[in-house]
Amino acid sequence: MITRRLHTTFFVLLLTVSALGQARTSAPRPSPSEQRLASVHVTGTQRFTSQEVIAASGLEIGSVVTQDDFDKAGKRLGESGFFSNVAYSYAHTPTGTKLDLQLADADKLVPAHFENFVWFSDDELREKIREHLPLFKGEVPVGGTFSDQVSDVLQALLVQHNLAARADYMRDSKDNAGPVDAINFRASGLNLRIEEVQFSGAGSEELPALNAAAQNLVGKDYVRTEVQAYAAKNLLPIYLERGFLKAAIGDPQAKVLKDIDEDTLIQVQLLITPGRQYKLSSFAWEGNSALKADKLQGMVHAQVGETINAEQLRTDLDAIQKFYGTRGYMLATVKPVPEFDDAANSVAYKLEVNEGDVFHLGDLDIQGLDAKTVDRLREAWTLREADPYDATYPRRFFEQTVKLLSRDVTWTVSIHEGVNEKEKTVDVTLRYGLKPSS
Repeated sequence: MITRRLHTTFFVLLLTVSALGQARTSAPRPSPSEQRLASVHVTGTQRFTSQEVIAASGLEIGSVVTQDDFDKAGKRLGESGFFSNVAYSYAHTPTGTKLDLQLADADKLVPAHFENFVWFSDDELREKIREHLPLFKGEVPVGGTFSDQVSDVLQALLVQHNLAARADYMRDSKDNAGPVDAINFRASGLNLRIEEVQFSGAGSEELPALNAAAQNLVGKDYVRTEVQAYAAKNLLPIYLERGFLKAAIGDPQAKVLKDIDEDTLIQVQLLITPGRQYKLSSFAWEGNSALKADKLQGMVHAQVGETINAEQLRTDLDAIQKFYGTRGYMLATVKPVPEFDDAANSVAYKLEVNEGDVFHLGDLDIQGLDAKTVDRLREAWTLREADPYDATYPRRFFEQTVKLLSRDVTWTVSIHEGVNEKEKTVDVTLRYGLKPSS
């Protein structure tokens, strides 16, 4: 039996002692019948069936195979990115060659998103890709060649339908410096312009607001993730404001209306699932000690028994966090935890406060002014290191002391607060500048 271990980045040939001995004694070449692939046994993968792996390897049961064929199959699987380790062993028997594939699944796969292939449904795209790439199940590896292979299939599909577009992809991350969250495939080179937005499932009371908000999409290029982001930011709040706390907006579906000159006009269809409309049953504050519950509750607009406006509540809690910042609690947070009673269509909120530590003033740096003016401003600065830091003070300071600056121009200031969690201090930088003339 011959064993060969293949990694995604390098390949090492391991021969068993018996195989080495056979090589020294010039073992007879296997007969043609012994070289036919009789079976492939796959172990180690939890994501794929043996049939899927065999199909992806390029090997065919019953075909005449050599070690070079196994090397190519292992390389193909390893370079796809789906596996962190690929190894194989094989043996020639009177009934044919038997192959064992030992695989280890890669740690992370991410969703494959189709941004603007408006001529096909997602199901059609997935089916076409899977016809050519048996390992595709809607997710792709971050590394490896598989995304390129998907792009090639999509490119062939565009060519087949006489579409002068180029299939490519981008790695998407919610945080530019963070891990990849998805691979977004798109057709480039065509002008796909949104002509209209249609809603299904929307109530008659919400539809006018939805239509008004959706007008900002009209005339824009159709890119699914951008429409999704717009819907989350501008359309979903219409329902959250009205107490539909579990409302959801489905993935945008695009329909080609017509082609005009160099533009393809698109209709975007959005499915709304409003869910139940909730009224507020109670508030309960937890974790607050620097500020009493009555004080915090007075900053919240929501009233028990009324339909809850989740957007206003979020605004109120943001204001409470900023208010904590005036007392030196720079890292204070307030987390709303809803407890739903669907039978009564009501919601009770537990508001979890994490006040954190009190911060004090660290260094003060004033930039953009001459030394004499900087000295005057430092004398006017009244927030001291012994005082709890007040996050609203720098802006007030600028507004109150702008009279100390030249009155022949209009001044601006940018404020940077450097929070030092270890020292529990806030370093303040004031950068003064002149407002550009119109």
